[in-house]
Amino acid sequence: MSSPLLPQNYKPSEDEQFMNPVMREYFRQKLLRWRAELLAESNETLNSLQEGGIQEPDIADRASAETDRALELRTRDRERKLISKIDSALERLMDGSYGYCEETGEPISVRRLDARPIATLSLEAQERHERMERTQRDD
Repeated sequence: MSSPLLPQNYKPSEDEQFMNPVMREYFRQKLLRWRAELLAESNETLNSLQEGGIQEPDIADRASAETDRALELRTRDRERKLISKIDSALERLMDGSYGYCEETGEPISVRRLDARPIATLSLEAQERHERMERTQRDD
């Protein structure tokens, strides 16, 4: 399956046919770029962690460096989960379900997908989901 060429400066709009080949290619490239950025950052972290332990002589400096390292590892863990969501979005692009709400089957707005390309729920379904979570937490 060959990918359609993406016109320069193309931005998907609500006026065109939803998930036409050009729009799908736009989101595919956007997801692949995001994934590549996250992987590059992850590799930088791995390289810096492999450069050795914390060699700070001062205990306060060492504690600060440990805190920075723990924060970095937490961030990378979040990014690993994000990469998994990006991979799922790429799979949905391949099977034709990308861009449609998992709950209602309705198209997710192009603006929402452009802002959050891994979205699986329409804005309305997401808000409903968050309200349900809040009310269950309040119990």
